[in-house]
Amino acid sequence: MSATPQKNRASRRVLAAAAGLATVGALVAAMPAGAHDRGHGHGHKPRTVDVQLLSFNDLHGNLEPPAGSAGNVSKTHPDGTVEAIPAGGVEYLATSLRTARKGSPYSVTAAGGDMVGASPLLSGLFHDEPTIEALNKLKLDVSAVGNHEFDEGAAELARLQNGGCHPVEGCYEKGKKFKGADFPYLAANVTKEKTGKPLLKPYTIWKKNGVKIGFIGVTLEGTPDIVTANGVKGLKFHDEAETINKYAKELDRKGVKSIVALIHEGGAPASTSYNYDCDSPGAGDGISGPIVDIAKGITPKVDALVTGHTHQAYVCTVPDPAGQPRMVTSAASFGKLYTDTTLTYDLRTKDIVRTSVQSANHVVTRDQPKATDMTRLIDRWNKLAAPIANRPQGWISADINGRGSTAPEKPLGNVIADAQLEGLAPADKGGAEVAFMNPGGIRGDLVHKASGSEGDGVVTYGEAFTVQPFTNMMNVVDLTGAQLVTALQQQVSGANAAAPKILQVSRGLTYTLDLKKTGAARVVTDSIKLNGAAIDPARTYRVAMNEFLAGGGDGFPALGQGTNKLVGASDLDLFNAYLAAHSTAAAPLTPPATGRITVVQ
Repeated sequence: MSATPQKNRASRRVLAAAAGLATVGALVAAMPAGAHDRGHGHGHKPRTVDVQLLSFNDLHGNLEPPAGSAGNVSKTHPDGTVEAIPAGGVEYLATSLRTARKGSPYSVTAAGGDMVGASPLLSGLFHDEPTIEALNKLKLDVSAVGNHEFDEGAAELARLQNGGCHPVEGCYEKGKKFKGADFPYLAANVTKEKTGKPLLKPYTIWKKNGVKIGFIGVTLEGTPDIVTANGVKGLKFHDEAETINKYAKELDRKGVKSIVALIHEGGAPASTSYNYDCDSPGAGDGISGPIVDIAKGITPKVDALVTGHTHQAYVCTVPDPAGQPRMVTSAASFGKLYTDTTLTYDLRTKDIVRTSVQSANHVVTRDQPKATDMTRLIDRWNKLAAPIANRPQGWISADINGRGSTAPEKPLGNVIADAQLEGLAPADKGGAEVAFMNPGGIRGDLVHKASGSEGDGVVTYGEAFTVQPFTNMMNVVDLTGAQLVTALQQQVSGANAAAPKILQVSRGLTYTLDLKKTGAARVVTDSIKLNGAAIDPARTYRVAMNEFLAGGGDGFPALGQGTNKLVGASDLDLFNAYLAAHSTAAAPLTPPATGRITVVQ
């Protein structure tokens, strides 16, 4: 269903009422969508124009279509059946956006953060220069920063914005200097500790033919909790709503009355289908999560919120502080969807007519023509990446799902945790007895179908990198049994109470998760066993995990209390070593059984 037919109705009503003439209403109704901003003869200047806002979020450098189930979008049909639609890939995203812009004289494209970071090898190997180049070609007008924009620190973020070759690796292509982003990255709520000044621009004003719209961009206040300490060194992160309100006031004083907030924080709709009606009134319907409280605290001066971070698809209304409905949208992740929002702009008041804002998510399907300029870009970078990307690392007998698995215990999570335990168990490597992996660090699935010419079942370095792109160094630390139990409880309490983060655990660790209970009680403590023996609260255990978790990241302060630290190889090196040790072409690795965590629902 296209959102076009009904989206001009409300603006027509406003026009007809403003003019008080039935003839104007009839004239407008007979004109094609987007045409009623060109004047209607008889000396009547139109009162409103429709501005098309196209938005997406959490691309994470996925230039090629994401493989396996991580590349699907769910759609619920009227009969209740759910269809998985393969989506995404920047060749299709470009075509979708370019097609959507046709017939819209006023069109602006905005992003909700995490355009880069945790990227597949094609982009990640080159510090995401290919993605910035692709976004420039997409004619992105503005983006908020997300937490992943800070993965490599403020200096690298500045380089992505301003250009210049990588300080260590230099220029990737002979005679070509990286130009940086043509669009502003906005970071209104990120300031430098030393000066108190914003790290990047807090807002930008988009202008066309006298139409002016202000965009304010923020990342989640909790960014330091989910990025390595080096990435956020010397920076302060402030409250999202307070920051947006401050700059909305400033824009208002400058005469900019139409304002859109780009917020890298999100929520969870009651259904994971992209076409779910978020405003349906049933019990348990709607949206929950941090964005709801943020939205309720943002001044009515702001007309729409483009959000992200949770990788969910939604088009919802959340009441502003004055009780008026306001649009809050998110377009899943990896370029699988884009949101098309119509903002009716009143030329006299210079404000958006909020009652007529229409919005819908659209699937970036893979059955449309590819944008040839994006194909050329992908081919160019793939040639540079090929010598590294195509090296075989191991063999699998079937898909091993990680990102695409919705279960608390993911088959690929078990493989990764086992790889970390095996690599760090020898006495001289740390003497690990158990390993923990954070679920958010699993960025893809291992897919059996060949991605290139390597053949089905072959895992290439590029595919392994896509799963583990951070190249986090591994740590082995001492933790007491009591601290271990507390860490498992922190999966479902404290910072993770509302949205549990279930750690992936190495073989030998078993316990029961009772989702009928609330908070920390959801972890059944007397069920926690290591190799069949109950955890002894007083005993010291050697625990392996990546440096991010070992720093207490992702809401696990207990894991940050480790002592006697030994730094091992990177997570990716251990993953590749495990694939090599446990698979051959004749005897590929099979997806491991799950059952380490018994879930009671």
